[in-house]
Amino acid sequence: MAFKCEIPAMPTVQLDDNAVKITRWDFEPGAATGWHEHGWPYFVIMLTAGTLRVHDGVNVADVPLAAGQAYRRPSGIKHDVMNGSEHPIAFVEIEIKQPDALGKA
Repeated sequence: MAFKCEIPAMPTVQLDDNAVKITRWDFEPGAATGWHEHGWPYFVIMLTAGTLRVHDGVNVADVPLAAGQAYRRPSGIKHDVMNGSEHPIAFVEIEIKQPDALGKA
């Protein structure tokens, strides 16, 4: 299910509280996150332009994204994400643990 990869993507947790978890992900060319599942809904904001190669366990899709482009996904997503670009890429991932707690943070 996961990509065959010897280069791990590098996560840097920037905030992890009761409401959200914010992680910056840096990928060298060919680096991958490893197979994982998201327990919360999440947003991704690209810091650099690049192609995310996404493996959902059955299919692999290349998704080109521009710097600053964002998308969101529901909880329960299972996948592995690889840098499909020929250059390093980075994005910020924001996982929403408790939407109601956001106004209280």
